[in-house]
Amino acid sequence: MIVDDEPGFTKVVKLTLEASKNYEVLELNNPATVLQNARRFSPDVILLDVVMPNMDGGDVFTQLQGDPVLKAIPVIFVTATVRKGEVPDHGGKIGTSFFIAKPVSAQGLMRCIEDHVAV
Repeated sequence: MIVDDEPGFTKVVKLTLEASKNYEVLELNNPATVLQNARRFSPDVILLDVVMPNMDGGDVFTQLQGDPVLKAIPVIFVTATVRKGEVPDHGGKIGTSFFIAKPVSAQGLMRCIEDHVAV
């Protein structure tokens, strides 16, 4: 599942990941619908933008962690607030969750998913 307020970004990620034939992707552009859709879709991983209007990625993550079923789903934050060069300084994590900096390459995104998520 990819959650980002930019439909162009989620569409590119969906097409890229699904082209590999290894992923089925649900794209969401409204963070308020994440819990409902995560329960229905049962994703192996959630790619979550940090900065979104009305409800940011941190708020969504807190809601996910408060749900007994959804809290087990790994979250990888996708953010433009950290530049690629800063990733090693942060250990590739925001709190206990991994993150990848925008702009993200298809190979970088797939590698991040494969390195940090057991699917």
